[in-house]
Formats: sequence, structure tokens, C-alpha cells
Amino acid sequence: MNATIARLTWRSLLGRRRAILLMALPAILLTLGVVFRLVQGPNADHAAFLLDTFGVAFLIPLLGLIAGTGAIGPEIDDGSIIYVLAKPLSRYKIVFTKLVVAIGVMIAFGVLPILVTGFVMANGESKVAIGYAAGSLAAGFAYCALFLLLAVITRNAVVVGLLYALVWESAVGSFVPGAQAISIQQWGMAITEKIIGSPAEELNATSPVGLVTAIILLAVLTVGATVYAGYRLRSIRLTGDE
Repeated sequence: MNATIARLTWRSLLGRRRAILLMALPAILLTLGVVFRLVQGPNADHAAFLLDTFGVAFLIPLLGLIAGTGAIGPEIDDGSIIYVLAKPLSRYKIVFTKLVVAIGVMIAFGVLPILVTGFVMANGESKVAIGYAAGSLAAGFAYCALFLLLAVITRNAVVVGLLYALVWESAVGSFVPGAQAISIQQWGMAITEKIIGSPAEELNATSPVGLVTAIILLAVLTVGATVYAGYRLRSIRLTGDE
């Protein structure tokens, strides 16, 4: 990991426009959580519903898209990536550094707000908050790696990522039985289900994918996407052309 690249990437991701969007999304989640708590009181069912429909299905994929593509996409688009590539640094180290920063953004603006919202709404049901936060964290790793790879291999990474996150993950992957087995969202939910335990079925916090399988798939996707992104970054010439 390179500290200079990490610092520059962090500043880029927290630029004025992105910062507003990054703060607005968790703010909406937290606000809804507080409103639910004030109106309905502490309720694990409502907490699971909100964290599932807004947090897991919408917030985490979208943050992964913003952080993953934003960590390297703009530099490739405007050609400034050549200044980074001109340094005597491994392409894999560059990708790894940017992925770590993207994951940091994911944790700060996605996982932690989900954890706090869960505690606010579920009150004593700490397993609900921790379960959804842990599942979101695991899925967030995979989302960031996948979308960072897309930013390296295509200039239409945001469009492709949106189609994947909103069409496949939120629509197809949530309702079509066969497709659920190849959904990052469902892999993360397997971890959530394990942590929540027996009440998971009542809270509809279940996954069709087994825990061990989900962990393996998440690890393979995260590592594979990161390694391939580093490999593809090697093919980008210092002229800025691929």
C-alpha cells in the first residue's frame, strides 16, 4: 500500500459533489431509522425491513459503485493516471491501495450507518444490527473490487455498474431463485443470517446460499477482481491509451 496514492484517492473520493452524495445516502437511512423508532418504538422486524430494503439492497451497492469506480475511473478518463503509472510502483500495489481507500469509504458511509441504524431501531436486538453490518461489510468488499475492475476495463463502468446493482442485484437477484445463488447481496445475507441465528427466518433475513459457499465466493470475487484489475492496469500505456 502506498500512502501518497491513498491520500490522493481519499481526497478525490471526498470531492465536493461526491461528498454530498456520500453523506446524503447514510443520512437518509439514519433519518428513517430515527423516524421509525419514534413512531413505532424499538422493533426488530422494522429494523430488518429497513436495513434489508434500503441498506443492503440499495445503499451498499450504490456506495460500492461510487467508491469503486471513483477510486480510479476519473484518473483513467482524464489521463492523469499516467502520472501514477510513471512512478516505480507495482500496478497491483496501486490497485490494492485504491481498493483499501474505497473500502474505507464504504465502511464510513455504509457499514457504520447500518450498524448505528440497527441499534437505534432494534434497541436490545444487537444481533440484528451486527448481522446486517457484518453482511454489508463482506458484500462491500466484493462490490468495491468488482466496480474498481469495471473502471479499469471500461469507460462505461458507472452505467454497467448501475445496471448490475439495480437490475441484477435489486431486481433479478432478489426474486429469481436461480439468480440468487450468484448475487453478491445474497452472499452477504448468508453472513447476516448466521449472526442473527434462529430469528432470521422470522425477520426474512435469510439467504439461499450456504455460509461457507458465500464466504468462498466473496473471497474469490474480491481477490480475483483485484488481481485482474492490476493485470489490466499494466496494459494502460503512459500515453493514456489502452
